[in-house]
Amino acid sequence: MTVKKPAIYFVYLIMSTTLFFSCAFKSVHRSKNISYLPADEVASKPAQTLNVFAPKKSSQLKEVLIFVYGGSWNSGKKELYSFFGNRWARKDVVTIIVDYPKSPKAGYDEMAIDVAKAVKWVKENIKNYGGNPDKIFISGHSAGGHLAALVAIKKEYFSRVGIANPLKGIILIDAAGLDMYGYLKSENFEPGNSYLNTFSNDPKIWKEASPMYFLHSNMPPMLIYRGSKTYPSIETSNEKFVTALKAFVPQPNYTILSGKKHVPMITQFFNTGNGRYKEMKAFMQK
Repeated sequence: MTVKKPAIYFVYLIMSTTLFFSCAFKSVHRSKNISYLPADEVASKPAQTLNVFAPKKSSQLKEVLIFVYGGSWNSGKKELYSFFGNRWARKDVVTIIVDYPKSPKAGYDEMAIDVAKAVKWVKENIKNYGGNPDKIFISGHSAGGHLAALVAIKKEYFSRVGIANPLKGIILIDAAGLDMYGYLKSENFEPGNSYLNTFSNDPKIWKEASPMYFLHSNMPPMLIYRGSKTYPSIETSNEKFVTALKAFVPQPNYTILSGKKHVPMITQFFNTGNGRYKEMKAFMQK
């Protein structure tokens, strides 16, 4: 997917400079740097962690939203998305921002299995934070949307971590990589390209990494957003994905947001009055 570095850095700049607004909200209980996967010294892999944002003084268990951020599969960190967790917690949704290993130290499959392990941790522990373990949803932007979709749709990931799929819905926000096979075949990158570091040089693996080829009748329901001015590669893969989805869901819940580019698809959530909050909350409460 063509997700330009300057755009990602722009996201980081905006999020960093506005972080104090998120931290100022006192109605949110924040539990940070919780290890959902211990360090592996043999593999020289650090512990993988997550942050939980929960509404305070909750009298009943709330919907749970797990968010996987983007960054071309090779960058990003959960701290930059505290605004997302804070705002959702203020709207009575227990929200988890997940870190995961990055390329080139990890390939897409390791990233996906660690996201599945994070979901397992949430299923087993979120009740302690006021979340309903029977109402867990997953969302992701850009590369994070790819990982969220892959884990939620492809049956093997939850099988590999030893649980049944606990997800009640999938919310994709300008997701990249939904057809990584088609994208990498068309681009014909030279060896050493950053995407090939993540997805290998093998077209068979590219297809294994593409959520579009694993759609099935028992998937969790989906809410899909795409910006009308996103990158062409993301537009193409989303359109192909939604077309394939129609074989199982004749009328997909797919919204194209007019005038929105790729980065504003996530920065729009700085605005607590943004209509996506109401739409996503309604989706989670069905």
